[in-house]
Amino acid sequence: MPFKPEIEKISLGDSYQMASKRLDNLWKRLNRDPTMKFLYSEFLREYKNLNHMEEITNCNLSNDDGYFLPHQGVLRPSSITTKLRVVFDASAKTTTGYSLNDLLCAGGVLQDDLFSILTRFRKHQYAFTADISKMFRQIEINPSQ
Repeated sequence: MPFKPEIEKISLGDSYQMASKRLDNLWKRLNRDPTMKFLYSEFLREYKNLNHMEEITNCNLSNDDGYFLPHQGVLRPSSITTKLRVVFDASAKTTTGYSLNDLLCAGGVLQDDLFSILTRFRKHQYAFTADISKMFRQIEINPSQ
């Protein structure tokens, strides 16, 4: 997603300390709940295998060009399909008081309202559906952005 044009003079700030504290809290929670720890590990393994994330080994923590994205798990044991959903928090504020979401352009609503979709769906004799599992994570971002 592109940055807002007016942010040229605004620095995102340091997000490492905030993300590090959130990660410490996540580790405490995972160590208290072995089931959640296993599911979270599986999620991270899948993310890495699908190349949706990569490990950063040589990182300049004082560089404002990067952003450490905090995340947390939402565990729903009663769910049949997804017991653990990992939520990324791009609304978390940095040292400048801005979040990543504050500085990115917001996209418009691309889909019609649900009533229109269902009405159109019922008009035809045949319907086609597909499983677009993990489709959102297939969107690539230009590394220069």
